[in-house]
Amino acid sequence: MKGIFSALLVPFDEEGKVKEKGLREIVRQNIDVQKVDGLYVNGSSGENFMLSLEQKKFIFKTVKEEAKSDVKLIAQVGSINLDEAVELGQYATELGYDSLSAVTPFYYPFGFEEIKTYYETIIEKTNNNMIIYAIPALTGVAISTAQFEELFENEKVIGVKFTDSNLFLLERLRNKFPDKLIYSGFDEMLIYGAISGVDGAIGSTYNVNGQRAKQIFELCQQDKVSEAYEIQHVTNDLIEKVLELGIYQTLKEILKVKGIDAGTTKQPMKAFDESKQEEVVKLVEQFQL
Repeated sequence: MKGIFSALLVPFDEEGKVKEKGLREIVRQNIDVQKVDGLYVNGSSGENFMLSLEQKKFIFKTVKEEAKSDVKLIAQVGSINLDEAVELGQYATELGYDSLSAVTPFYYPFGFEEIKTYYETIIEKTNNNMIIYAIPALTGVAISTAQFEELFENEKVIGVKFTDSNLFLLERLRNKFPDKLIYSGFDEMLIYGAISGVDGAIGSTYNVNGQRAKQIFELCQQDKVSEAYEIQHVTNDLIEKVLELGIYQTLKEILKVKGIDAGTTKQPMKAFDESKQEEVVKLVEQFQL
């Protein structure tokens, strides 16, 4: 379960329906071209929180059918509706996903005991492994080292997707829990996670830039940090431009330039600004995507 995982993009048509052929093509692009070690399915990059239960199940099923056992698969099942999270967790477990993941419950100011119960319930009902998805900037939920220790007491909680800029907390977690999996969640900060000894990374830009991510990660493991920094600089040049144009829209347009039916984003996200198409073509050429 170590290495580089793409937070899988999902293609939609103009009516908001999943494009099955395009989804399969994106899966193969990640496995065959980017050579990622795994896929993180139905996370933020998959526009998950705008999808129906049936759409989420369809994505889980299609990805498993296409990926088979070629790479490790993590199913993000988190939802503010615990019943839905459990149902999705049971479904993904039956399909053979290697682990579940769940974003912390959000919107309402849940206390830690409520958050702990949320995770314990999903684990109990699915009997699958769990990776905590910590992304405080979007959920408003910050988990302390002591609280992580409580969560990690459950042997089924095998790790955390750490999408946080708190590098002190990252260092404390790595030092205190050497046997738990820690995944870096910010693509632009991969090198800092790799230096800190994370076990891997999960990110959206790896759908098109996974090979560079793997180079950064592997070079840091070989103590070739200066070489890794050079690749991170190039990567961040790309990320900076992608963010300027709109992250999910632009990543899908990059895939389209490569001949993949990556569709559009799901409303209320706006569609890609077609007047910027030439800029995307230049990105593909400049960064050899």
